[in-house]
Amino acid sequence: MKLGEKIRYLREVEGAVRGLDRAMTQQEIVRAIEQELKKKLSQSYLSQIESGTRPHLTATSRMLLAKFFKVHPGYLVDDPEGYSTELLSDVGALEDKLDLWLVGGAERFRNDREVRESLLALAKHPDSRRCLLLLRLILENAGLLDRLFDVLRPKESL
Repeated sequence: MKLGEKIRYLREVEGAVRGLDRAMTQQEIVRAIEQELKKKLSQSYLSQIESGTRPHLTATSRMLLAKFFKVHPGYLVDDPEGYSTELLSDVGALEDKLDLWLVGGAERFRNDREVRESLLALAKHPDSRRCLLLLRLILENAGLLDRLFDVLRPKESL
C-alpha cells in the first residue's frame, strides 16, 4: 500500500472512531491536529502526500501524523514491493488488524447505531481479541447470553 492510500485509510478510520458517518476531510485533520496537538500541518501538504505528488513525509510530519492517528511512525511509508498484510506473526499486529476490521464493520453498520457503537467500543478496547474470545465463551454457555443481557442492559432502552 502506498503512503497516500494509508493516509486516506487513516482519515476514514479516524472519522469512524470520532463518530462521524464518513471519513474526516483533510481540512478536518489539519484543524484537529492544531487543536489537539498544538502543531501545524497544511492541508496542501497533506493533499500532496495523498495524491503522491510528494512521495515522502518529513521526519517531523511523520511523527506528527503518527501521533495523531496513533500508529507507529514506520507505518507511514510505502510498503515494499510484494509486501502482504496477511502474513502476521506478531500478536500486536494481529490486534491492530482486528481493530481495523472492527472499525470497518462499524462503518458498514452505520445505520444501526447499537451495532455500530458496539463494534467501535470493541475496537477501542486494548484487548479486543480477548473480548471476542469471551463473547464466544458466553455464547457457548446456554442461557448465559440472555441472563447477562437482562442484567446489563438498561430496561428503558428495550
